[in-house]
Amino acid sequence: MFRLFKKAKNLNWRYIIGEILLIFIGINLAIWFNNWNESKKVVRGKRIAIERVTEEIQNNSKELEIALNVYSQLFNADADYSNFYNGSRSQILARPEEAIALRNKHPNFFLISDSTHHENGIYQYNGKTMIELELPSLTKIAWETTTATNLSAELDFDCLYNLESMYDLQRMIQIEINKAANALQKREIDGLMNILRFIHQLGLQLQEDYAIMHQSIKDCQ
Repeated sequence: MFRLFKKAKNLNWRYIIGEILLIFIGINLAIWFNNWNESKKVVRGKRIAIERVTEEIQNNSKELEIALNVYSQLFNADADYSNFYNGSRSQILARPEEAIALRNKHPNFFLISDSTHHENGIYQYNGKTMIELELPSLTKIAWETTTATNLSAELDFDCLYNLESMYDLQRMIQIEINKAANALQKREIDGLMNILRFIHQLGLQLQEDYAIMHQSIKDCQ
């Protein structure tokens, strides 16, 4: 016991405590640096995610704008021609000036192959209604990547809620677009026009959401 006490007495406690403190500080610095490095990676990842989502919103907005213009032209043309259709969309009854006005207002919607005089200056125009449907590709790859990597958890709650709502509406529109494509394939034109009107309503709301999100997404960080 005396030898142990004597040996302990001869130890340089100041040196030992200094070494312990150095080790303690070193460990804490390593932990702090690791946390700082991870935090830096998260911030960088979040910035990249927001940039990609912003680019995706811009591209989707352009695609949707083109499609909505086409859909609007289609159901407006069909509404105008419905006043002249003769029981089907392959014949119209109209005066020459009315047929010309329709053709000028909606070129290439109804292609006339021939005509015969019907009565009182009205002609029966035979042909076919041509419908070229725009199918926009509204992507969600950037958003799915953001959620899959859990970076979405780092976003502001209000921003996250608005983004999820926007992409939910986009998903709904994409479903309706697929329905429109099926209706056209089956030549269910009345059903197609109703779907296009519905898409147009939803699309205007989505365009507004795109615009708001594009302006506010920088605050998500």
